[in-house]
Amino acid sequence: MTKRLVAELFGTFWLVLGGCGSAVLAAAFPSLGIGFAGVALAFGLTVVTGAYAVGHISGGHFNPAVTVGLWAGGRFPAKDIAPYIFAQVVGAIIAAGVLFVIASGNSEFSTAGGFASNGYGDHSPGHYSLMACAVTEIVLTFAFLVVILGSTHSAAPKGFAPLAIGLSLTLIHLVSIPVTNTSVNPARSLGPALFQGDWALGQVWLFWTAPFVGALIAGFFYRWLSPDYPAAVDVTGEG
Repeated sequence: MTKRLVAELFGTFWLVLGGCGSAVLAAAFPSLGIGFAGVALAFGLTVVTGAYAVGHISGGHFNPAVTVGLWAGGRFPAKDIAPYIFAQVVGAIIAAGVLFVIASGNSEFSTAGGFASNGYGDHSPGHYSLMACAVTEIVLTFAFLVVILGSTHSAAPKGFAPLAIGLSLTLIHLVSIPVTNTSVNPARSLGPALFQGDWALGQVWLFWTAPFVGALIAGFFYRWLSPDYPAAVDVTGEG
């Protein structure tokens, strides 16, 4: 279990550092900024590379909503949920701390810009309402979990799950960055919010609640849709 938790900590650290780091440091870099598309791709790449690196150790969740959704889908034991989520949250906070140290090296840096935090209303990139943001996070987390459960199914092609999962996360970001700055991952939301320290902490409740709702619905739905599931999930598709 210790090695599994360290793998989850590392994977979540890598996701937050790579994804949020691209948003904070590179998205609007003068003249050569990578923009929304670049940030979306960065998040997808962190999942693909992290899953291939340590997915065979822990299952490659890197996301509390994924852990809960896999439990709902019959792929993960309830007794391991709390330790996994703890490791994921710690990894996200460490990554946000490292990113804060790096970003602070620029004299013009300020967390007032959001520090890649998720938000709704006035703090949504496109000023979308609370309802719009909640629906976005629930529906896209639902879709994300369906892709994860399907691509790691015993009948799915072996070895391609990380690619499907990473590409789905890229697509999710392409759709929802303007709406919520894209969460679908409570740990990813909490890490930057702690360092933003203002409105982000007041709104982070939505980005814990909505992804869990979407993940639970997806888990139970896929369990009904395709009951022939393996006992455990392995994102490499080799287990």
